[in-house]
Amino acid sequence: MNRVFGKKKATGPAPSLDEASAGLGTRISSMDQKIADLETELKVYKDKIKKAPSVAAKKQWQKRALEVLKRKRMYEKQRDTVTSQQFNIDQTNFGLESAKASISTVAAMKAANQELKRTLRKDLNIDDIDDLGDDMAELMDDFNDINEALGRNFATPDDIDEADLDAELEMLGDELEEDLGEVEATPSYLLPATPADAIGGKDSEASVFHIPSAPLANH
Repeated sequence: MNRVFGKKKATGPAPSLDEASAGLGTRISSMDQKIADLETELKVYKDKIKKAPSVAAKKQWQKRALEVLKRKRMYEKQRDTVTSQQFNIDQTNFGLESAKASISTVAAMKAANQELKRTLRKDLNIDDIDDLGDDMAELMDDFNDINEALGRNFATPDDIDEADLDAELEMLGDELEEDLGEVEATPSYLLPATPADAIGGKDSEASVFHIPSAPLANH
């Protein structure tokens, strides 16, 4: 079989999409140059056709111009085909790069998900957090007890009954009300003057305390 068909030629690794696109770009540039050269040649023939001295010469230049135009159209068609191929390769390359980026993103998300699960199981256990909250609450209660103990009045004897203090405080309030009543009483020197005071003199003061004598008996 090998003698009839020959051995299959060993092929190297397939070119990458970037290499394929670069190769097609080189072909496109080469065709563009050929098309530009043919356009230059075609202009020369057009000028000769216009300046042809006879009909036979004009037909001859037209025939050559037509051949150049056919070659130009052929290269333009090939260039369009190669350009389409390059566009498809570039689109495929873009899709491949996007797929690789998506794969990397998914892999990173999976790794982060696993790391988050391990962290929640070990470092952020919900039971440990609940225990920590209970410990903090107990510490705050102890702290409040300490503050209350530090604010206690140590000068007050422990054997004093609160009921006795309330009774004494009530008696003190009654005494204060009596003292205030005496202070508010109007002094005698501020009382309004009597009619006898209007006469004036020292007798006016005696008239205030004068006791009328008994009437004399009739003879």
